[in-house]
Amino acid sequence: MDLAPIVLFVYNRPEHTLETLKSLSENTLSVKSNLIIFCDGPKKGATEESLGQIKKVKEICRQEKWCGQVEVLESELNKGLAKSIKEGVTQVVNEYGKVIVLEDDIVTSPYFLEYMNQALSLYERDEKVMHISSYWPNTTKYLPPLDSTFFLSFMSCWGWATWKNRWDKAIWDFQFHLDQLKDSKIKRRFNLDNSLLQSEQLENNINGTINTWAINWYATIFHENALCLYPSVSLSSNIGLDGSGTNCDALEVTLNVSQKSVPVKRIKIKESKIARNYLIRYYRFGENSDLLKIFKFHYVKLRFRLIKIIKGN
Repeated sequence: MDLAPIVLFVYNRPEHTLETLKSLSENTLSVKSNLIIFCDGPKKGATEESLGQIKKVKEICRQEKWCGQVEVLESELNKGLAKSIKEGVTQVVNEYGKVIVLEDDIVTSPYFLEYMNQALSLYERDEKVMHISSYWPNTTKYLPPLDSTFFLSFMSCWGWATWKNRWDKAIWDFQFHLDQLKDSKIKRRFNLDNSLLQSEQLENNINGTINTWAINWYATIFHENALCLYPSVSLSSNIGLDGSGTNCDALEVTLNVSQKSVPVKRIKIKESKIARNYLIRYYRFGENSDLLKIFKFHYVKLRFRLIKIIKGN
């Protein structure tokens, strides 16, 4: 199997970077893989502390041979995460035709690279499949079983992969994507039945509140009516939800990566209704999405509607 190169984007978080590299090195295919690390440079007027953190990250990247081949590319100036990823992924995917992407706070299962490379090989010619995701959240007491892999129109960037001819379709225009959501039904679907207001990310990028890249890639996939492949158990997890990252507040997410491989077999290229409902449930109710929470949610909605009817609204 022709293995895809791995690109890793790092900046000023040495502890996170070390954990990410350690877990990557423990992958079954790491010794056969090429790793390209993009180190972002310091911001203008950076403090001595920040400069020290950036230097330490670069030292960690070079302290061991984390994969079969490792190339460290340093930027003298600060590009920011969004620009770094857009430029870095484009550079690598143009050369190799496919790419596996990590950020400095994504720890991986020992079978992450196996899954990614198998999926990239299996669906290479199926252009309706634009993205391979490795992260899948846990919720409790969910009854319908999930297949080992499945498709969703929704995109996760906590460990992912794609091909050049898909990446070439990306439209990096927030306003363009927001304009495609004028129909309320389309907007609701884009927002996972309003359980996760992704459209607000587009608006916040337009008004300058945030500067992100992933929302444009998700919107491109969504408007192309394309799909993302997922595993039924998570092969990656985010350790950076401690307030240390860019554009992300501190959140509680259970760190749980599978210690077993995920079989990647060809399945029908169609969105899984079960998986979509699972994800909506997760974002609406959280990890402990038991039946009592669901009952209370629908009870409140029904009560609100009845009040509106009684008042004649």
